[in-house]
Amino acid sequence: MPDPNKKSSSLMRVAVGGSAVLVIAGLGAFWYASNKAKQAAPQDDANTVTVTIQDNVCKPNDITVPAGRTTFRIVNNSDRALEWEILDGIMVVEERENIAPGFTQTMKVKLRPGDYDITCGLLSNPRGKLHVTPSAESEAEGNNPSALNFLGAQAEYKFYLISQSSQLADAVGELQAAIQAGQLQQAQALYAPAHLLYKRIEPMADNFADLETRINGRADYFAKREADPEFRGFHRLEYGLFGQGQGDLKALQPVANTLAADVDTLKTRLAALETQPERLASSAARLLRRTADNLPNGGEEGWSHAEAADLQGTLDGTKKLANLVLPMLTKPAPDLKKSIEDGFAQFAKELEPYRDGDGFKPGALPADARQAITATVSKLADDLAKVNAALKLE
Repeated sequence: MPDPNKKSSSLMRVAVGGSAVLVIAGLGAFWYASNKAKQAAPQDDANTVTVTIQDNVCKPNDITVPAGRTTFRIVNNSDRALEWEILDGIMVVEERENIAPGFTQTMKVKLRPGDYDITCGLLSNPRGKLHVTPSAESEAEGNNPSALNFLGAQAEYKFYLISQSSQLADAVGELQAAIQAGQLQQAQALYAPAHLLYKRIEPMADNFADLETRINGRADYFAKREADPEFRGFHRLEYGLFGQGQGDLKALQPVANTLAADVDTLKTRLAALETQPERLASSAARLLRRTADNLPNGGEEGWSHAEAADLQGTLDGTKKLANLVLPMLTKPAPDLKKSIEDGFAQFAKELEPYRDGDGFKPGALPADARQAITATVSKLADDLAKVNAALKLE
């Protein structure tokens, strides 16, 4: 007669084994479903392309996307803060700066068909290629008749660029003269006001990638940092006036001469620039986004600490662009119009405690002030990025 305990034990082993099979099958099904879900996960209103920066290359460094909206995820797997740009010749289409090591930044951009260059991390790294092919969206788009409403705004902004770039050239000339005369304190006093004028026109000046690098390139983006021979312009002067080697004005004379020549070239280019309607708000949004990215780490002025003056220039220049389009938002997007107006008012209010007559108090901004201004500037960038859609310019 069979032992009932042995039979029960056998049944138990079968049950346990069956349960294990079911668990394994369940886990397998879960893994399969999870991966299918990842593959089928809904995307934003554009394709997403992930670009990884590692060592001196981007992977991939040759990209093809359809015309229209694309989302780029830029992953920094290097050991330095880096930037990633899309260039159309010498013109910057879109960029992300100050991507910290180990971090990712997202960039959404609408691209027309054509071939573009990609800057990958350090400015000395080899450039990549971005190929944008025609799509149904690009083929369906034509000239937007609403662009006729922008003729007055375009003319007014062109006058602003000519006026401000002339003032910039004069200010750089004064700075150059002080350096040539060996007047350290005078040169130090003239640095921040001159750079403020550049910040006012930076929303359009930074479209010229070659001049932006020469005039306003930061040491962090060059392979040898401060010792790199390509490091020049405002921040090379800043380094010599306020940082290491302070007082060696003779060594700064060639830098000041080159800066003056580059600013003259910029002035000529801006006078000939035809700013398209969709670039008014988007250029302001791009500069404010970059400001928000850089400010938590101290902005651009690591040696002079002229952060407040830089921010005033950015406020002036981006507000000028916003004021040209805000009246057109009155009917289609009144809430967006008010949000932008309130944002600029808040931006100005947050700079108020650091003013000193026509300038600003010396020294870096406190960390809590940087944090507050970053939040304000970031929201302004987001709001201005919505303007083109509201005005049907996309």
